[in-house]
Amino acid sequence: MQKHMSRILITQGVMFLAIASLAAGSHGISSRSILVGDSEGWHAGTNYTQWSIKNSPFRINDTLVFKYPPPGNSTVAQSVYLLPNMWSYMTCEFRGAKLLGSPVQGVGEGLKIQLNQWKKPYYFASAEGNAYDCIAGLNKFIAVPSTRSF
Repeated sequence: MQKHMSRILITQGVMFLAIASLAAGSHGISSRSILVGDSEGWHAGTNYTQWSIKNSPFRINDTLVFKYPPPGNSTVAQSVYLLPNMWSYMTCEFRGAKLLGSPVQGVGEGLKIQLNQWKKPYYFASAEGNAYDCIAGLNKFIAVPSTRSF
């Protein structure tokens, strides 16, 4: 009986330590506010895959800030979509995508998107201009939040 009770206590202790270390790992990391495209912001004709690699790893609860000017005579309109899967991302298929930011929502403080789902790939892209930039590999990137900083 005593051996059995000891095993239960050891098992519970190991489980507690594992849960506590996971909790400490996820809560001990402060979230960041990250300006997409750095000082250049979110605009037409830019390779955001390179920007994404430079700013990785993204962490759970980081906030991405998309700043872009309103459409006008001297600027190409931009939008921010969340594509549903890798196939949509690779083919720039916007059916089933969720519009997160219209062409006017990036003004001022910008459009803020919090990465709040752990290990979920976020597929971002702009559909403006018949998705030409997206098809050319521009104005799109993937962010996969982690609970750890590397």
